[in-house]
Formats: sequence, structure tokens, C-alpha cells
Amino acid sequence: MNEILGYLGLGLMLGLAGIGSCLGTTIAGNAAEGALKKDPSKSVSYMILSALPSTQGLYGFVAFFMYKGRDFMTGGPLIFGIGLGVGLVCLFSAIRQGQVCANGIAGMSQGHDVMVNTLIYAALPEFYAILALVGALMM
Repeated sequence: MNEILGYLGLGLMLGLAGIGSCLGTTIAGNAAEGALKKDPSKSVSYMILSALPSTQGLYGFVAFFMYKGRDFMTGGPLIFGIGLGVGLVCLFSAIRQGQVCANGIAGMSQGHDVMVNTLIYAALPEFYAILALVGALMM
């Protein structure tokens, strides 16, 4: 049972973080596609903001990589808890970051100079994904 929990924790760690990045980048990417129709000259800024939520998937992968060689016979429940925690934080962080970036993209397409502010606001949900990764690595 411990081994099953350990592997399930690894799957959640990697899977939920990856799903979050997929959702977050497509939320921002959809906004970027719409914004390109209004103001295509800012496509680089749209692309940068669209790519931001992809980092949570990387955090999930780093945590997965750090725990994949652990002993699941004794530490399975611990790895399950860590995997569930990291996965959920990265999932929600990426989704919310994608929404922040989408709003920034919409604002830029309307002529507002909000690139720097959007990067700052988008860094706030990112901070919690980083904290989840650091917490996992400290265990």
C-alpha cells in the first residue's frame, strides 16, 4: 500500500503541475490570439505573458525528479502528501497566473502600458508554486 501511495504521489506531483501549466498557458494564449487581431505589433509581449504559466509544470517536474528514487516502502504516504500538495498548488497557481496574464494581454491590446505591472502581478501566484517546491525539497 505504501508503494502505491508513493507512486500515486509522484503522478499527482507531475500530472497536476503539468495540467495547470497547460490550462494556464492556453488561457493566456487565447487572450493573445484575440489581442493579435487588435494590435499585432505587441506580439512579443503577448508571447512572454502567455508563456509564464508554463513554469509550474517545471516545478512539478523538478519535485518529481527529486523524489523518484526514494524508498516508497516506508515513505509512500509522505510522498503522496507532498505530491498532492505540490500538484495542487502548481495547478491552481498556473491557472490563476494564466488569468492574470490574459487580463494584461487584453489591456495591452487596448493601448494600455501594463506589461511591467502584469509581470509583477503574475509573479505573485508564481511565488506560491515556488514555495511549494521549496517545501517539498526540504522534506
